[in-house]
Amino acid sequence: MKILLLSLSFLMTTIISAQKQVMTPEKLWQLGKTSFLASSPDGKQLLYKVTHTDLSNEKKTSIFYLQNLATQEKNETKILEEKTFIQWDKNGIYAQDDNGTIFKSTDAGNTWTIFAKDLKDASNIRIAPDGKTIAFSKDVQVTKVFGKDIYPQAANSTAQIYTDLNYRHWDTWFDGKVSHVFVAEASNIANAKDLTPNEPYDTPQKPFGGTEDFIFTPDSKAILYVSKKKFGKAYAESTNTDIYLYTIATGTTENLTEGMMGYDVNPAFSPNGQYVAFQSMKRDGYEADKNDLVILDWKTKGKTNLTAHWDETVDGGFAWSQTGDAIYFNATIKGAKQLFKIATAKIQTNLPVQQVTNGVYDISGIPSVLKDDLIVTRTDMNHAEEIFSLNLKSGQMKELSKTNTEAYNQLALSDVKLRMVKTTDNKEMGVWVVYPPDFDAAKKYPTLLYCQGGPQSAVSQFYSQRWNFQLMAAQGYIVVAPNRRGLPGWGTKWNEDISGDWGGQAMKDYLAAIDDVSRESYVDKNRLGAVGASYGGYSVFMLAGIHEGRFKTFISHCGLFDMKSWYGTTEEIFFANFDLKGAYWDKPTPKAYTTFNPSDYVNKWSAPIMIIQGGLDFRVPTEQGLQAFKAAQLKGLKSKLLYFPNENHWVSKAHNALVWQHEFFNWLKETL
Repeated sequence: MKILLLSLSFLMTTIISAQKQVMTPEKLWQLGKTSFLASSPDGKQLLYKVTHTDLSNEKKTSIFYLQNLATQEKNETKILEEKTFIQWDKNGIYAQDDNGTIFKSTDAGNTWTIFAKDLKDASNIRIAPDGKTIAFSKDVQVTKVFGKDIYPQAANSTAQIYTDLNYRHWDTWFDGKVSHVFVAEASNIANAKDLTPNEPYDTPQKPFGGTEDFIFTPDSKAILYVSKKKFGKAYAESTNTDIYLYTIATGTTENLTEGMMGYDVNPAFSPNGQYVAFQSMKRDGYEADKNDLVILDWKTKGKTNLTAHWDETVDGGFAWSQTGDAIYFNATIKGAKQLFKIATAKIQTNLPVQQVTNGVYDISGIPSVLKDDLIVTRTDMNHAEEIFSLNLKSGQMKELSKTNTEAYNQLALSDVKLRMVKTTDNKEMGVWVVYPPDFDAAKKYPTLLYCQGGPQSAVSQFYSQRWNFQLMAAQGYIVVAPNRRGLPGWGTKWNEDISGDWGGQAMKDYLAAIDDVSRESYVDKNRLGAVGASYGGYSVFMLAGIHEGRFKTFISHCGLFDMKSWYGTTEEIFFANFDLKGAYWDKPTPKAYTTFNPSDYVNKWSAPIMIIQGGLDFRVPTEQGLQAFKAAQLKGLKSKLLYFPNENHWVSKAHNALVWQHEFFNWLKETL
């Protein structure tokens, strides 16, 4: 009977497994995107939204939910109607309509009253703790760059005129405007004060900065804001942001981080207002420097670096506990982004860093801290971001949003394992290996080496709508994702070793990873491919010339192909100067332009290659992809150019992404 039951159990498992589907590009884009908005001030409710994309027309629609944290019951809510959420604090819920009117509700959205008007051009709105004052950002004109503005008689001119660098950034040409923060009484928006009048500097920082770049003091009498007060070439060469204190009554400004030369960002007051915590890097020009957590005593203005002794980097956000006796933050450790804690009852150096979580997942954010729980967001290589509660006493984690649970229940998921590989210099390297659903070790599988970008971005348990390991594995590929030299989570030296050595040890690490996994009987050594974007695309171009026959095909997206022309056209010069160790005209010439220049290895290219390029990519400009495609074509190699005129360094539009994914897998079918 026992044998019969076991046989029936196995049969049922096989049938259920056989009935499950695998991830496809269309299914990936039909997943809901969960976005945390706020916890209620009493800590009893959660407000979040779920956004879906209609693949027929690329339109996005959002549904808002209120969830009871005690019962976990959630209900769709119409409290925001057609309004855009701003914040929910002890004074009420604030939201803005399309006409620039801000509304306030003190009864959880049942009724609304007008709080402020005439804010149509405002963005990144914050309401002060006093419930009376508003801060917001908007663009102001600081110089003229358009020919038609400089020469009124040439009204139809399309000319743009520049005399300095930083004339374009990421995917946008400089139009003579910068973002400034303004502050006003809600009843007197017309007399809003510009915090930095006549200064040609951005706050928030473009293009990714938001409300985290400026906060009110607890007494609502001042604002802390982040700015890199440099312009033109100086801006393009520096990462030196500072945190400034602007006193509203006097209009005076004080630099709180004077002499701190790297990125200083994300200021946050302790609950009692005694301290300000912020993230800080030491070196100007090094965007991937160790990110420390620094505490500023609000009374004495003295600073304490809480993580100076810790051999990792604060990789994400942080949050104070409700009592101010601890700070929680996330950081990548050994291939996953985990939650950490520092007790702050007594502020001093060398405080122990305690790891709170240790799972095969990423804690991708800490949006809210409650009395007994943290509200966190979490991903893994099989699941998109969802909202979880983490009990601070038991450590138990519960999924709250469950946006895509039903969709994933219909899918066969991948097995994901961290494999330790010995490198050529006798170091231990963590390598994520993602297996196809229903993996059978008796079979042989084509295998992809995934090359990460950055070059100092983590290969962790992230979930992407483009470089999605679940999707790749679902098409029958084993995915090998090395934590090669340059990635955080394995010590600060490992992270920094890639700077100035782009084509050196990191390439050996890639090859060590694929060689090690290829020893397994289930890997088809005759069907290996290498894929990647940005620095990962550079890696693909380099490997195409040095792989010695290992790979049968390559795919490079927004990859750096010729380092000399890249240096001459990219925009954030600080990145090139630090990571390449200088310009191509420097003497001695940095290795980036000689030994580590992919275009110098084209004579050794012998395998098919697909090249993907965005027309609005100013970080890795268009000529990089076009040069590589021309080289492959003139060498007579099977090659393809996939060009997106209206995409930047990423592919963010749904239809473009579907084309990207289908072309990606079609190419692999043809060549692997």
